[in-house]
Amino acid sequence: MSPSLPADLDPTTDETGHRTSRAQPADSSSPAAGRPRRPTVQSDIQEAILHPGNVRINVQGAFIVDEEQPGTPQSEDYEHDPKDIRLPNHTAVVSHIAVDVGGSLAKLVYFSREPGDDAIGGRLNFLKFETDRIDSCIEFMRNLQADHKHNNGSTPEELCVMATGGGAFKYYDQITKALGVEVIREDEMECLIIGLDFFINEIPDEVFTYSEEEPMTFMPHPPDPPNIYPYLLVNIGSGVSMIKVSGPKQYERVGGTSLGGGTLWGLLSLLTGARSFEDMLKLAENGDNSTVDLLVGDIYGQAYNKIGLKSTHIASSFGKVYKMKRAAERDAEDGCNGDMKHREEAEHVAGSSELPHSSAAFRPEDISRSLLYAVSNNIGQIAYLHAEKHGLPRIYFGGSFIGGHSQTMNTLSYAIRFWSKGNKQAYFLRHEGYLGAVGAFLKRQPRNWGRRESFQGKKPTV
Repeated sequence: MSPSLPADLDPTTDETGHRTSRAQPADSSSPAAGRPRRPTVQSDIQEAILHPGNVRINVQGAFIVDEEQPGTPQSEDYEHDPKDIRLPNHTAVVSHIAVDVGGSLAKLVYFSREPGDDAIGGRLNFLKFETDRIDSCIEFMRNLQADHKHNNGSTPEELCVMATGGGAFKYYDQITKALGVEVIREDEMECLIIGLDFFINEIPDEVFTYSEEEPMTFMPHPPDPPNIYPYLLVNIGSGVSMIKVSGPKQYERVGGTSLGGGTLWGLLSLLTGARSFEDMLKLAENGDNSTVDLLVGDIYGQAYNKIGLKSTHIASSFGKVYKMKRAAERDAEDGCNGDMKHREEAEHVAGSSELPHSSAAFRPEDISRSLLYAVSNNIGQIAYLHAEKHGLPRIYFGGSFIGGHSQTMNTLSYAIRFWSKGNKQAYFLRHEGYLGAVGAFLKRQPRNWGRRESFQGKKPTV
């Protein structure tokens, strides 16, 4: 198998997501501009031998594409994220794909060439599948495997699968058997950090802050200050992990909570008719949590300014439900004129018209918004406490729970600002759900890496 040697190597990233110093390529006047491949030279070979294990993805001129390209795959089995990352100067063959299989979602990252015979470069593609449909994910990888063979000659380097997350172990045998290729499992926490470092350091317009007044305020690129450490990563998937990051590959899980995306998904599945996480978020967008939550204004009749609580501040999530349910029961009892048998029969009829103010009267939109606020506020407060305890100035939020949803980001941002009294901010990413998958993608270390003879007569690959 051949080593990873892109034709253009500056700037490139190593397995920690940081730039490595190489000879500068010719200047490119625009992000989409390309240049012909240059041959692998002896200095490249020597560099690779001295520093084995560094996957080199050419990020010169990289930018995020906000529309789908012609031929973008579409299916009911998965969602293709339209925010591909264009790599106009990466010309090497990429011989691997990466998948991060969590409890709820499987996230897939792969490289594809730009369409057209004379096109230069390619892009990173991002897809997600429900983990319950892992067979669809495996079938998609099988198609990528066939495309790789077709596009790279009759005897290409065998496509490798980099896998992380709990599903990398749970579905290892199934993936290996179905694809008949090497599946390399990588540590989940390490992949998250490598992926996040890559996005912060290498991709413009990736990291942003959020508020209702100024949505998506992008952070400078390169980052300012250039030393991004230390920071707290709050990764929100089915559950929540909070990771203190002190430097490249220097990390410690300092806390977390089981009340995460899986909690929201599970409870809303019970309480509403939503069938997917996206449906739940759409419901929340149109909801009014004040019909469900007990607010400060409901208790005081006004704001509690002495301790900084607005009248709209949530005093108790779902706090109105019990009172309204009791009131509905009393109304039903009065409507039955004291006929307890009639009342009991009415209570056991789902959606009975004789219980007009029962729990069935709560709008799914209001329930969704209330629960979204409850989960997000809880995560935000715990995140702030960990950042304060460990002296971490920056808090990054990742994970598929966020999904670019404005209410989620606004709630997390508000929680961080509120508890820190404005001294800290919440930072988000446009590819928040793919940190682990990208980290695994960057960790590819081909077989025979560093063997001098493996470079002879080989096509550069990654």
